[in-house]
Amino acid sequence: MARAFIMTLGMTLSASAKQSRVTHPVPVDIVLIGGGIMSATLGTYLQALEPSWTVYMYERLAKPAEESSNAWNNAGTGHAAFCELNYTTMTETGVVDISKAVAVNESFEISRQFWAYLVKQEVLIRPKTFINNVPHMSFVWGEDNINYLRHRFNALQKSTLFRGMTYSEDPQQIREWAPLIIDGRDTVQNIAATRMEMGTDVNFGEVTQQLLKALQKHSRFHLHLQHDVVDIKRNDDLTWSVRVVDNSNGCRQSTVRAHYVFIGAGGLSLRLLQKSGIPEGHGYAGFPVGGKFLVAKNPEIVRNHYAKVYGKSAVNTPPMSVPHIDTRILNGQQILLFGPFATFSSKFLKQSSYLDLFHSLTLKNLLPILRVGLDNLMLIRYLISQLKMSNEDHLNSLREYYPQANVTDWSLIEAGQRVQVIKKDDRKGGILQFGTEVVSAADGSLSALLGASPGASTAASIMLEILASMFKKHLETTTWQYTLKKMVPSYGQKINGNLALTNEIRQYVAEILELNFIEAKATPIKAIKKIVEEKSAIR
Repeated sequence: MARAFIMTLGMTLSASAKQSRVTHPVPVDIVLIGGGIMSATLGTYLQALEPSWTVYMYERLAKPAEESSNAWNNAGTGHAAFCELNYTTMTETGVVDISKAVAVNESFEISRQFWAYLVKQEVLIRPKTFINNVPHMSFVWGEDNINYLRHRFNALQKSTLFRGMTYSEDPQQIREWAPLIIDGRDTVQNIAATRMEMGTDVNFGEVTQQLLKALQKHSRFHLHLQHDVVDIKRNDDLTWSVRVVDNSNGCRQSTVRAHYVFIGAGGLSLRLLQKSGIPEGHGYAGFPVGGKFLVAKNPEIVRNHYAKVYGKSAVNTPPMSVPHIDTRILNGQQILLFGPFATFSSKFLKQSSYLDLFHSLTLKNLLPILRVGLDNLMLIRYLISQLKMSNEDHLNSLREYYPQANVTDWSLIEAGQRVQVIKKDDRKGGILQFGTEVVSAADGSLSALLGASPGASTAASIMLEILASMFKKHLETTTWQYTLKKMVPSYGQKINGNLALTNEIRQYVAEILELNFIEAKATPIKAIKKIVEEKSAIR
């Protein structure tokens, strides 16, 4: 009996080994890992630039765009820095630094141009299905915050990208913009707001689905769903072996060889980067943070608010804590979201393993993690306070932005899971980075995208960075330069500071994407300063 068991076990192991040796011996041009907005955007660029290339995309779930790109897993703001106050910090001397806001807006303008081109090519169809104008507002109360908002508004007018923004401390004016945030509010409370009419709401899941549908029309593009990438190894011939498990076919394993690999797997990108073994990935770690939102679908409530209203984080809370009450348009339905309320899980994706965080720990990233933990006790305290929140606490937070909110109109939903980047730092040992990070092999043959916000909003810009990293020689060719210029008319130029170009690009995009065009005017800075000072004097 023992002998029979051993023979049976041997046959099983032999069959398993044979199964894992199923390979694609001829290298494909590139493997894209992850079926979200990032991989879909890179695949779309490459199809236009090199239509003869063979592209394999692997997505672990049964449908693409089900994690961070899914419309219910993000705020859909289309981060342009019009309303997000964490992109404009005030120094101790009272100067507002707008450099990050300008960079974020430049990036989002690239995404808008990219989408406009794809609408012209009928790759994306019916712009209203994925992008709609929803004004972006910043809203604050209290003298210190109002003073900050005045300075922020004045500073932003130095950039052509933020011309057209309006500022008010008049409750009646603000009520015209967003009635829900004013009705029922204490009239003694001093308030201020800015408004940018050309703000947008974006359904990134819909963008991703439409891009992938178009890519699948090409014979050299292959989308593999329910395929989990479990290992990445460098070969002697400098190609990459990507080992994949087909979860739809009895966990059958196969290996595909590729000249290039892009890892755009959201929170799981870190673990796959580590498996690749490239030295550039050493020292990186991740801190997972989830979120919940209150959602309202009651038409009586929804139709009285048409804006994305962002507030200011409370003192001693991280940038991710910025509260906002948002109009969303999902599959033609208008709803309201309020949040976020932070959650914690050791998962790196909404649909992954609780062991993700522990599997990502290595001897090379342990010190950065410990250092960040010591330096960010504020973040830990914030997360603990968020986890302790009751339903009444959630409602009280909402009433700071919507004073007459009724608990029966709102329900709490689970949003997406994000992994904040922790990176090795020679001076501090480790730092926590809010934003996205591109990590590439020295020869450019493999790149991974780590991090979170602004993420999807700047996908087209980030993928241009990936193209420059992975395909430097190709990028220098006349053919690639010409094609990219067609796809992104401002490619190679900065829009900020060029009034004529700002208006030209925005008018072009607005016409194609069926959006508002707000002309950026050459308002003298001194005149703007005088307006703000007059409003301050009235206070």
